[in-house]
Amino acid sequence: MSITAATTASIATAAPLPAAAHTTRTARIDRITGETKIAVDLALPLTGPFPAAAHTISVNTGIGFFDHMLHALAKHSGFSLRLTCDGDLHVDDRHSVEDCGLALGSAFKQALGAPRGIRRYGHAYAPLDEALARAVVDISGRPHCDFTGEFKRDQIGALSTEMIPHFFESFASTAGITLHVDVLKGNNDHHKAEAAFKALAVALREAIAPYGSADVVPSTKGVL
Repeated sequence: MSITAATTASIATAAPLPAAAHTTRTARIDRITGETKIAVDLALPLTGPFPAAAHTISVNTGIGFFDHMLHALAKHSGFSLRLTCDGDLHVDDRHSVEDCGLALGSAFKQALGAPRGIRRYGHAYAPLDEALARAVVDISGRPHCDFTGEFKRDQIGALSTEMIPHFFESFASTAGITLHVDVLKGNNDHHKAEAAFKALAVALREAIAPYGSADVVPSTKGVL
């Protein structure tokens, strides 16, 4: 993946999203390059789902189908998300999709903080009519992504289908997670893509769920 030498990225904890009556972890990412300008506010629910009024989702990347996928990711993971991207869409969608993945992964890692008291592992199957996808997550600190799946169309709306696996790769690289996403079957490319994003959402929700003592790192090494 390419990032221009002019890239600057700032990461800071913040709480711009509505407060909930339970534990949350938040992050603010501003990622500015010669190709994109991205702002991400992310809040992770760590002791149960957000109350309806506090679960806020707003996404605007300039790529309608990609917005739909990110909204589904936030909805089914239980994350509150505000994400805007002003990218060089006059070129194509690569820089915007890639950099959104990098920024969102950075926000996830920052918001989660030290991976203590969580399940660490998560997996999920998500169907959408005839399509079925599986995602498996390990909050491992070792970035890796493996995607299997095929699309018939070059684009779904304004999103290039080749950028769907690349988004997952970009997200995993900065989130510091091991991620496997498999589109197991399906005929409709919209359904296959959406099932993949929803499977990831549910797997992430499971992986960050509380488990055991709050100060225990879920690793025999004692560190992740």
